[in-house]
Order: sequence, then structure tokens, then C-alpha cells
Amino acid sequence: MTARFYLEPLEPTPRRLPGGRALAGQALHFARVELGRWDGGSPERQPCALAELPEAAQPQLEPLSAPRPPFAGVAMDRPSVMGIVNVTPDSFSDGGDRFDPEVAIGSGLAMWRAGAAFVDVGGESTRPGAKPVTVAEEIARIRPVVAALAEAGVRVSIDTRHAAVMAAAAEAGAAVINDVTALTHDPEALAVAAGSGLPVILMHMLGTPATMQQDPRYADVAFEVFDHLAARLEACTAAGIPRERLCVDPGIGFGKTVAHNCTLIARLSLFHGLGCPVLLGASRKAFIGRLSAGEPPKGRLPGSLAVALAGAARGAQILRVHDVPETLQALALQRALDEAAAH
Repeated sequence: MTARFYLEPLEPTPRRLPGGRALAGQALHFARVELGRWDGGSPERQPCALAELPEAAQPQLEPLSAPRPPFAGVAMDRPSVMGIVNVTPDSFSDGGDRFDPEVAIGSGLAMWRAGAAFVDVGGESTRPGAKPVTVAEEIARIRPVVAALAEAGVRVSIDTRHAAVMAAAAEAGAAVINDVTALTHDPEALAVAAGSGLPVILMHMLGTPATMQQDPRYADVAFEVFDHLAARLEACTAAGIPRERLCVDPGIGFGKTVAHNCTLIARLSLFHGLGCPVLLGASRKAFIGRLSAGEPPKGRLPGSLAVALAGAARGAQILRVHDVPETLQALALQRALDEAAAH
């Protein structure tokens, strides 16, 4: 394996910096990076000022700093929020709460009216240890919810790893495909996603929901997840999905330990080097309780907000959350403080 460079912007700040660059076209700036090299063995990482960057690594600055085009019509120059609607009996946080389609529709409308830019509808739990449902059952769960929300003008994303569900949701009015397997689970998914014309979110997962938390290991979790997502981006563009229609998600909690999750969040700015929007989905996940006092999923709002703000501070363009109004309030305060600091 040939060693390659990885550039992770260090200490993004709302203040403009001498010799600095904007982070993905946002109101965040950086003048230093952590320069990484990895050939599959022991990774190397060292801080480096932009002015001292090796010539061979210079081309990787452009995707780090270039503004992102809108994703599904949503501006990517500041964080937006994606609300979660699980039409399932067994999701880890809210399984059963919205299994009734009318309740799910009402929840999705409330999130949209509160300011969510997307409402993510899923009909199959992908929590650790989850058992799959039939495609027919998944379609039956999501179709009426997607159709009703889309008819009301909501920008709906469909959370599925099955091509037939993607197609059914697109026909019902979904605006985005969100696949936790980055279009690898279903052999038809890549072609269906390409043919749909819809934007696609590609997430990293190690293994399957049934096996992913069985002793996951990485030499360097950030570099390995980066490389996996880079390969999936290449596969998608080769299949006819332009990069402007793609977004990446490092997959917090999907085949990662608590330490892996913390590392990915701390080093999230690395993923801007892929040249497309970055989604962070950490809301109510188990690692929050493990790092705190063991709170159950619905007791993890404060920790979820802390992680959302940490992601926004590292340039995450989409935050996938259960608690939309609370997250938007936290982001509004963070933005006001950043603007004050910039002047």
C-alpha cells in the first residue's frame, strides 16, 4: 500500500487567520493542519502550518476549503438539522414511539415546522444486534409516511439499505437517499440510486447491524473510515452519481468503540478533504451514556447537544438528531457567539 497524505484542519475558528483558509466555504478558518501519512502500517501524524505544507500535499487543500454546492436544495455554508422519524417497533432510542403512521407523520411535520432542513424516515432498525425486516414490511412502514410528508412540502430523506425501498420512497416523494452501508448492502442499490437522480448520503459501517459491535478494531479509525468513504465516493461517481449529489457520514456507533467514536468526532474536520458535505449522527447514542452516568437514550439530550456543537465547530454541514428544536437553539447560540468572536 502506497503511503498517502491526509490533511486534518486544526483548531477551526470564526476568526480570519493570516495565511489561513476557510473550512469548506464556511465561516470557519484554519491556518494549520495535522499532516498524516499512512501506508497500512503505523500511521504518522504531525502538526504543520499551511505555509510549510509539502508540495505533494498541496492539492488536497482545495477540497478542504472549497465551498460546497447546495445539497438537495439546502445551503451547505452553515450547519443544518435532520430530524429522525423511526417508523419501527425496535429502534434503540424511540422504537415504537412512531410506529403508528399518523404519529410518525405528525412528528415529521412538527420537526419540519421547528426548522429541520430534512426529515429522515426509516422503517428498519439498524441498532447494534438488530434483526432485518422484509423489504415488503419496510416499504409498508415508510411509504405512507414519506408520501404524506412529501405532499406537505417536507424535504424527506429515506433511511434504508434496500434498493426496492429506495425506489418506493423516491416514487412517494423522498428527496434524499440515506444508506448506512454506503450503497454496498444491496447489489441493486448503486444503480437505483444513480437512476433516481436523488442526492445520497454514504455512511461507514464495519460489518452488519447484527455483528458491528463485536470487537471492532482499526489501525487508525479516522484514516480507515476516510479511505472507505473515499472508495465509495469513487464507486458512486463511476456509476453516474456526481459528487455534488453525495454526502458522507463517518458512522458514529456503527462498528466503533467509545474511543473510536470520540476520535472520529474530535477529528471530524479531516473528512472535509473528501470534498463533499459531512453529516454527523450521534444523537442519543450509547457512547454518550457510557461517558456520563449511564443515562437511557431519552436522557442523553445534554450529551447529544454537546456532540452536535462539537461537530458544528468542526464544520459538519448536517446534524442528524432526535431533538430538533433543542439542537437548533444550541446552534443559534453557537452562531451568535462565533459571529461576536469574529469581529
